[in-house]
Amino acid sequence: MRTFRKYLVVILLVLIQVLCGESLAKTEKKEDQRSTYIVHLAKSEMPQTFEHHSTWYESSLKSVSQSAAMLYIYDNAIHGFSTRLTPEEARLLESLPGILAVLPETRYELHTTRTPEFLGIDKIADLLLESKSDVDVIIGVLDTGVWPESKSFDDTGLGPIPIGWKGQCETGTNFTTSNCNKKLIGARYFANGYEAAMGPINETQESKSPRDDDGHGTHTATTAAGSAVEGANLFGYASGTARGMATHARIAAYKVCWFGGCFSSDILAAMDKAIDDNVDVLSLSLGGGVANYYQDNIAIGAFAAMQKGIFISCSAGNAGPSTSSLSNVAPWITTVGAGTLDRDFPAYVSLGNGKNYSGVSLYKGNALPDSPLPFVYAGNVSNATNGNLCLMGTLTPDKVAGKIVLCDRGQNARVQKGFVVKKAGGLGMVLANTDDNGEELVADAHLLPATAVGKKAGDAIKTYIGSNTNATVKILFEGTKLGIQPSPVVAAFSSRGPNDITPQILKPDLIAPGVNILAGWSKSVGPTGLTVDPRRVDFNIISGTSMSCPHVSGIAALIKVAHPEWSPAIIRSALMTTAYTAYKNGDKMLDSATEKPSTPFDHGAGHVDPVSALNPGLVYDVAFDDYLGFLCALNYTDAQINTVARRKFQCDATKQYSVSDLNYPSFAVVFKSGGRTNVVKHTRTLLNVGAAGAYNASVTSDTSSVKISVEPEVLGFKENEKKSYTVTFTSLGSSPKSRNAFGRLAWSDGKHEVASPISFSWGT
Repeated sequence: MRTFRKYLVVILLVLIQVLCGESLAKTEKKEDQRSTYIVHLAKSEMPQTFEHHSTWYESSLKSVSQSAAMLYIYDNAIHGFSTRLTPEEARLLESLPGILAVLPETRYELHTTRTPEFLGIDKIADLLLESKSDVDVIIGVLDTGVWPESKSFDDTGLGPIPIGWKGQCETGTNFTTSNCNKKLIGARYFANGYEAAMGPINETQESKSPRDDDGHGTHTATTAAGSAVEGANLFGYASGTARGMATHARIAAYKVCWFGGCFSSDILAAMDKAIDDNVDVLSLSLGGGVANYYQDNIAIGAFAAMQKGIFISCSAGNAGPSTSSLSNVAPWITTVGAGTLDRDFPAYVSLGNGKNYSGVSLYKGNALPDSPLPFVYAGNVSNATNGNLCLMGTLTPDKVAGKIVLCDRGQNARVQKGFVVKKAGGLGMVLANTDDNGEELVADAHLLPATAVGKKAGDAIKTYIGSNTNATVKILFEGTKLGIQPSPVVAAFSSRGPNDITPQILKPDLIAPGVNILAGWSKSVGPTGLTVDPRRVDFNIISGTSMSCPHVSGIAALIKVAHPEWSPAIIRSALMTTAYTAYKNGDKMLDSATEKPSTPFDHGAGHVDPVSALNPGLVYDVAFDDYLGFLCALNYTDAQINTVARRKFQCDATKQYSVSDLNYPSFAVVFKSGGRTNVVKHTRTLLNVGAAGAYNASVTSDTSSVKISVEPEVLGFKENEKKSYTVTFTSLGSSPKSRNAFGRLAWSDGKHEVASPISFSWGT
């Protein structure tokens, strides 16, 4: 009866609007006022008058809008639906019984083959069961779709499609069921949210199907699990055998990103289907900033996937080196940053004064003359105030024709700058980093002879041009070079901590190769991604945390093959506690943004080491109820917890919850501000997944302002036994000059080292 009264109140409100001259018909004609909302419902509160939840959803929607249609109904990632509403309709809908939240849609962005050898995977193929053809692990990739004709999707030698697979190969523009096989076992596309916001997809420019017209999705999918392809290269660069991390894993492609972006209603629908399809790993190289987990649809969908035993790997973002620039920081998601490889593509700048500077390039085309060419700075050959950036239409052709132009990096795509120079009549380009990028060099398949140099070289070159009216230059392309040291180095673009939503959870979790990665590509677009690029390639070399994420997704699939009983939290723990932070010579891993040692805010636990992750010794597991306690510690309301967990749950009012209690493989210690002594305690539980033995604790720190004690200091384990310990962090007196410091806790039995990074932060 109470439910009926609430519905009656809403109906009366609508009638009052009509009587006041604000008719629904008039309101609903104002389509520009409508936005997409994702509606979360408490399924347990469905009135008994409804036989199925879908009819309840429909009735709830019709009570506030007669014309609004559902974009999607969600059954697995959340309980609810998405639709287009006016703000007033959304407010009315949220007041109905059983409605947990009505959240505006979020627009996400993409975070854009030597790695198996670099990571050591080629040495452990037999151990990882890669020699078997009946591997049933399925990686679901949410991205821009897939180019099924790529040789990386060859299914030769693979056994039957896994029995538990429930997915489909959807048809659409330029895509049929025959495009799938025993490697690419599923392909779906999701465009309802995109079309509701942006209008119908122009099928003359973009395939309304799982087909990838962008290249990004094919690149990430083949990085994770592409079949081995001999003779792979980009214009002769990086020649060799290209293969994904898990060459025998199956791939399911879920196209959620279009030319206009990636919309959360589509992403959530894809996650919903992927869970139902029975994928084992989800890989998402996309993201965006949100304020809370209960407002983050990726985090909410990932929570449901985690509950089903699915490992979720997400890119950290490309907003580095700015602090607190991370995406996808929920503790049930493995957040992956990017590092470099030991491979480079040198292209040197040789100035008329005899000085040479190192650069990188993937240019392959008409060669420049052997003799030096006139050299100008873009800022001096433009009438625009920002002419130094080589933006479209900013260069003066009369001053550029026949010359090589120095452009500054920033604002537009690196390869587009070269097109601007070429269009103005320039013969070549040198691209100089600014303060934002430092000495990090990213190679590109430029449209004209071009190379990229670091900030120091760029500054020196500008000085040369400024002091010489007849400056000249030559660009020398050297091909592919291996064995570059030091490597890996944290990429400057890789997003950094601390974690803005929950400072007590250290993110990113780890880094993986993400700079100049060779993988499969779409034949719909050139290697630069520019519409003016007529070239078509089978493989492309690109950079981003989008590239590092699928490395971890594929490695997680390999671990799942070797240890099918491990939970997603155990797999993440194995990856984190075996990651490394120093080179073989003992030097600390560097950050390319600063050219100084990187910190856990940059690299998390360190660089992934697949070989060690297979046998970590001890692991940190996290049960589903532990995550509920974590949400209680954040003081989330019952409705907010229900929104994330899709179940009715009430925090125990008699229990004191702490974010620090989550059994995470790292420590982020946040001290209160002020001069008094602060004490923070973290309790952790370790599970032995190796042989019986005793482990000893050791701690290191780069600050004398914190005392660290571990109790007990020695843990003896039987096989499959759990043991707990407590770490006490004491801030001694006043805060140090730096607001952040770092340390490390490691448990060792002489064979394994189970290491956890520590960050210390002091309030202002």
